[in-house]
Amino acid sequence: MITELVLFDLPQGISREEVVRGMRQVSEHWRANGELVRKNFLYDAAAGQAGGAYLWPSVEAAQRGHDAAWRARLKAMYGCEPTIRYFETPLVVDNALGRIIDGDGAAT
Repeated sequence: MITELVLFDLPQGISREEVVRGMRQVSEHWRANGELVRKNFLYDAAAGQAGGAYLWPSVEAAQRGHDAAWRARLKAMYGCEPTIRYFETPLVVDNALGRIIDGDGAAT
């Protein structure tokens, strides 16, 4: 598994309410993505940034989720390119679900 960290700059003057409204508008799109394990929406008012922390089975799945069309929509909405980093994720502790997910796909 991998964690993909996506950050992008927000337009000057955008409110938290506008940012969260945008997150809600795209949440069903991400819920429908069968490859996505989990997404945490991120917002940092002080830095003027938003983004997401995504858990994917592979970098290839992440790249399919954030393809050229997605990048074009982001640029049209916020006027910037995202910064994307990938991290190997060997283990996930999920207290909400009460389980540990091993990077090889095993859950306990």
